[in-house]
Amino acid sequence: MTDIPSCTCGGNEPKRIIFPCAGQANVGQVTNQAALQLTAEGYGKISCLALLATSDPDLAVTVNNADEIVLLDGCPKLCAKKIADAQGLTPGQHLVVTALGIQKGPSLLYTADDVEQVVSACWKGEGRTDSKGGPGQEPAGRAGNDCGSRCDGNR
Repeated sequence: MTDIPSCTCGGNEPKRIIFPCAGQANVGQVTNQAALQLTAEGYGKISCLALLATSDPDLAVTVNNADEIVLLDGCPKLCAKKIADAQGLTPGQHLVVTALGIQKGPSLLYTADDVEQVVSACWKGEGRTDSKGGPGQEPAGRAGNDCGSRCDGNR
C-alpha cells in the first residue's frame, strides 16, 4: 500500500533527486539520514550515489527527468560532488555538513539535531548554486507553502 502524503495541494514543486555521500564518518551518516528525512517530507527523493558512479543507464534517465540535483557531502573530501562532476552533473544545491559547523568524527557520533540542521539548511535553500544546476526557484519551505489549513506546516 502506498503512503499518501499529508499534503498534496502543491503539484508545482520541482522534481529533486538527493544524493547523500553516506560516508562512514558521522557526517556521512548525517547526509544519509537527512536525505531520508527530506524524502519523507517531500523535498525530493533520495538516490544512490554509488549507482550514479557506475553510470547506470536507468538512473541516468531519472536524473535527466529531474528538475534539480541536490548533493549532500559530509566533509571537504566532496565525494558526492566529485562523482556528480564525473557524470557531468551540475547540482542546483550542494551542502557540506562540516561547513554547517558539525565536526567530523566516528560514525555513530551524531544527533537528531545534526540531521535536522542539514534538513533545515536544504529547506532554507542554503548551498544553492547558479541557475545552470536547477530550475531557478527557491524551495517553498516547510511552512512557506500555500496549503493553508490543509497542511501541518512541516511538509
